Amino acid sequence: MGKRLRLLITIVSAVLGLTVIALAVPLTVHAAGGGGGGDEGRPTAKPQDPDYTAAVSAIKASDYARAIPLLEKVVARDGRNADAYNWLAYATRKNGDPAASIPIYEKALAIDPKHRGAHEYIGEAYLMLGDLAKAKRHLAALDSLCWLPCEEYRDLKKAVQGYEKQGKK
Repeated sequence: MGKRLRLLITIVSAVLGLTVIALAVPLTVHAAGGGGGGDEGRPTAKPQDPDYTAAVSAIKASDYARAIPLLEKVVARDGRNADAYNWLAYATRKNGDPAASIPIYEKALAIDPKHRGAHEYIGEAYLMLGDLAKAKRHLAALDSLCWLPCEEYRDLKKAVQGYEKQGKK
């Protein structure tokens, strides 16, 4: 009986040890920034440019005209900032010039082809310009980028459906 008890204790100890290791691995990966979150390939601890921060605040206040020159300075300093190009295109479109926003969105997507915000907003710009086919291409791109339907996909899909409902094709 003593040998069996020792064997049982050894097995239980080994199982408990493996359980502790198995539970610790996901915590270590998460602590190291291993979660998805939609920011694949983007740096997470990048210091913010004050012009960028001011421009985003201006956009949130619907002051697109104020945001545009701030974002133009940001992209002049950092031509690889897809987020800044996306916001610049957004502000340009919301300021009444959807045609001028298209090449700016294209720059954002050239830098980051998986930029969900740029896909959503360029799709909306194409709808404003009456180009449903191009809007649907960006909706399809979002469908492939979002494992589950993401906010950008839902928003563009709603805009496309609204456009189609108005009888525009």
